[in-house]
Amino acid sequence: MGIIDDSQARSRLGIVIINYRTPELTINCLAALSGQLAAVDAKVVVVDNLSNDGSADKIENWIKSSAHADRVLLIRSQTNSGFSGGNNQGVAALNADYYLLLNSDTLVRDGALAGLLASAEEHSDIGAFGPRLEDEDGTAQQSAFRFISPISEFLGAASSAPLTRFFKNHEVAHPVSATSMMCDWVSFACILIRREAMEAAGAMDEGYFMYFEDADYCASLAKSGWKTMYDPRARVVHLRGGSSPVKSAMAKGARPPAYYYAARTRYFRKKFGAMGPATANLLWYAGRLIARMRPLAGKAVPQVCKNQGADIWTNWRDPLGDRKAPGETS
Repeated sequence: MGIIDDSQARSRLGIVIINYRTPELTINCLAALSGQLAAVDAKVVVVDNLSNDGSADKIENWIKSSAHADRVLLIRSQTNSGFSGGNNQGVAALNADYYLLLNSDTLVRDGALAGLLASAEEHSDIGAFGPRLEDEDGTAQQSAFRFISPISEFLGAASSAPLTRFFKNHEVAHPVSATSMMCDWVSFACILIRREAMEAAGAMDEGYFMYFEDADYCASLAKSGWKTMYDPRARVVHLRGGSSPVKSAMAKGARPPAYYYAARTRYFRKKFGAMGPATANLLWYAGRLIARMRPLAGKAVPQVCKNQGADIWTNWRDPLGDRKAPGETS
């Protein structure tokens, strides 16, 4: 994941937060962290992804007035390099034993950093750790997953409880667990990654602008021999949709930006080979056909995103090509 800066003194934990036009969220995230930084020997890098809205100035002013200014660095990126690119920049500016990638729309509960680090030191064969993500009222969010697959696309489109039960090992989201568990990947709203695992897996793939890079990176960790664990003993509030409203809009049927589907195509090509994207799309159609038959049983047809049937073919001729990032051209 980029080149780690060995020229500076090594800390125990390096934290990377990306800001893109969410200065208030980022400052609240930093404030929640600030009381825990010294105790775990942590340093923070905030990467402003070319917000051009005054965000960077607001964050810099907060850092200067903070009692922990010596532990927080702001990087003003000259490009909006997306989630992967921003995190690569942040990691490259830190020298640490562990790295925490953290969304700006999170609030780290007291003790969560120490808890994640304790888990990492207890399980030396595990490369990445995800905490329990929860709403502000403490309601748990699903944040431990199986890898997305063509069959899971079929199940999602079909929206059929009997089919989901039959193919239960292909359902992407694990039920919320009160105990630690191994999983394929965890939400990158908050993930702790061991330095050795990160060096083995390499940089995050900047061919993704946003979305699917978390599953992709955990697949890279797995290929490098490193496991991923969900540990609910560490708790982090995730204000879903705060740093990116795309998924909340999709839940209401809105058409997502092209970079979402470009990332989806890239993921299926990398993980399932040349026929991966087409296989996923055809199984999605099969599932959608089943869903459209629900009125025969007196049930409503589930809503999908506007134009989804066509948009899933984004980049199908060049799956590893244009990431469709805003402001970029093919």
